[in-house]
This record gives sequence, structure tokens and C-alpha cells, in this order.
Amino acid sequence: MTQNRIAMTFQTDRLERIDNALTSLEVDLDLLIALTVEERQELVKMGTKSRAFCASAFEYAQQHAGLMPRDFDFDAFRQDMTALDALRPRAARLAHLVQRMADTELALGSDVMEAALEVYGVLKVAGKDKGVDDARRELAARFSRRRTVAAEAPEPSAA
Repeated sequence: MTQNRIAMTFQTDRLERIDNALTSLEVDLDLLIALTVEERQELVKMGTKSRAFCASAFEYAQQHAGLMPRDFDFDAFRQDMTALDALRPRAARLAHLVQRMADTELALGSDVMEAALEVYGVLKVAGKDKGVDDARRELAARFSRRRTVAAEAPEPSAA
């Protein structure tokens, strides 16, 4: 095998611990919601620079409570800010872990694909007349191109 960017083995007990930790996270993060694409697009976004704006707005709303509408919910505002402050560092840690998992998955997939291409290359070149024609044809199917509808359509005749 010519490429081996990463070598790893997951022991059964490690996989069980990982699965248990993920289950625990899913249970403890049951408060999380899922938005539709449309809902995500419609929401006002709070960027990284907006945190100070929101904190100042909360302070001013408290200082000038008499100006605020009667139905303005200070408790909900405070609760959302507190929850966001608690969630953000944990979301950042998870995002970093997910990125590392994605990078590792990409590297492992690349190693596997390179090895498979090497096998296919050997079967194509050295496997002729060695009884591996069926295996070579099966692997070659990965690279066969389907004929497009346009290519199958009859050409119009010149009149």
C-alpha cells in the first residue's frame, strides 16, 4: 500500500465508551432543537460581534424598564443570554471534535481508496490470463460511464 496517512484500530471497549458518551450527550442535550432550512433563513442572526450589543441592550432595557412594552419578557431575555453563554463554548468544543473526525474519516477513506486503486491497477496489468478477469471487470464497473440521454437520442436528419 503506497499511502497510509493514518493507521488506527478501534477496540470494542473503546467503541462502547464512545457510543455511551454519545448517548449521554444526546440525553443531556435533549433541549436542543432542529430548525428547517426556511426557519434558518428567516431568523435574525447574532454574529460574533453582536454579543456586546446584546449585553448592552439588556442592561439598557433593565435601566429603562418604563420605556419597554409591558409584554417585554426580561426573564426570557436573561434566560436566553445565559443559555447561549453556557452553550457556545461546548458547541465550539464539539465543532472542533467533529472537524477532527471528518478529517480522520477523509484520511482513512483516502487510504482505502488508494489501496483499492492499487489492487485494481495490479489486476489490470499483472492479472491478465491469471483467472482474475471477473474480479477485474467487477472493479472496472466503478469507472464505467453511463451513456447520457443526449447521446442515446437519435440525431435529427438533415432535410
